[in-house]
Amino acid sequence: MFAGIAMGLFMPSWFVRIFVTFNAFFGQFIGFLVPLIILALVTAAIANTERNAGRMLTITLIIVFASTILSGLCSYGLGNLLFPHFIEQDSDLALSPQTGGIFAPYLCVQLPPALDVMSALVLALMLGLGIRSSSADGLKKAIVELQDVVMLSIERVLVPLLPVYIYGIFLHMSAAGEVTGLLSDFLLVLLLIVGVQLLWIVLLYIIAGIITRKNPFRLVWTMLPASVFAFATSSSAATIPITLQQTKKIVGNNDTASFVVPLCANLHIPGLNIAVVMCAMALMMAIGWPIDILTFVAFVLMLAVTCVAAPGIPGGSVAVLPVLASVLNFTPEMQAICLSLCIALDAPVTAVNVLCDGAVALIVEKQM
Repeated sequence: MFAGIAMGLFMPSWFVRIFVTFNAFFGQFIGFLVPLIILALVTAAIANTERNAGRMLTITLIIVFASTILSGLCSYGLGNLLFPHFIEQDSDLALSPQTGGIFAPYLCVQLPPALDVMSALVLALMLGLGIRSSSADGLKKAIVELQDVVMLSIERVLVPLLPVYIYGIFLHMSAAGEVTGLLSDFLLVLLLIVGVQLLWIVLLYIIAGIITRKNPFRLVWTMLPASVFAFATSSSAATIPITLQQTKKIVGNNDTASFVVPLCANLHIPGLNIAVVMCAMALMMAIGWPIDILTFVAFVLMLAVTCVAAPGIPGGSVAVLPVLASVLNFTPEMQAICLSLCIALDAPVTAVNVLCDGAVALIVEKQM
């Protein structure tokens, strides 16, 4: 991001056009891949749950989605309260530089997605629940193989090329004379996001402590090793063994911990929701767009459903892009800013998600 802004000030137009051409295709590739990520990972997550675990699954899903949605709504309220004090609104700031003229791409190739996001989500729910309730072993094997192919595409193509994509977006914007005034405001936004995430952790563990009659701060202390490991790896899935080990200590029931932790690693995203909502609000406020509560309620709900696969994969933050585009009407440049900030916060976001999983397991155990 910073390299793109700096080099855009002096690089010639032919150099910028190389990255504009790359981004025109890679942006479509992201849009093509995200529905497949949702289809493969969500279907596999549902299909692999135990058939006799209906009550525990229902309770876990209710708590997980309540935590995810409420975290987004709370961050909206705090952002609406605090951002006007330090974000300078500028309705003349443009974040959609011209793609024609001197910055026209050399070549345009169309890559329409095979499915849109909602179709992928509905199909994933239908297939996952169908596999789980029937003996469709062949279809289950096919979904597992599709998951492996999608993960390979993420690890070998998406994650390595994401920095180039972000660099190209900011190079183009800087060359067109945009965005430089936003940087100081967003440094404060990042700090505020981390503060809100910490508050959400404390709130969840206070609720879990009240329900289970345990000291919430001792519970957090016990879960800290998992959170530190998650911070280091930026992957909820890679942290599952440590999360499971620490969760068993606070829950006391190995079966509950063994069920809830892997499920939450793919579904529970309060840290990501807080970051995306506050980044989107800050950006809209900076460019003078109206911030409507009903729009953000729809945005939070779509994030909670669409990004269910995001915590378990590296680079999973890309799942927010179609929601930013479809609900908030963000341009590719605005999406790139939000994605850059989410990637910058990937480590603390993962640590928050994992730490909150322990509180969910405690509440689920108490309800069983």
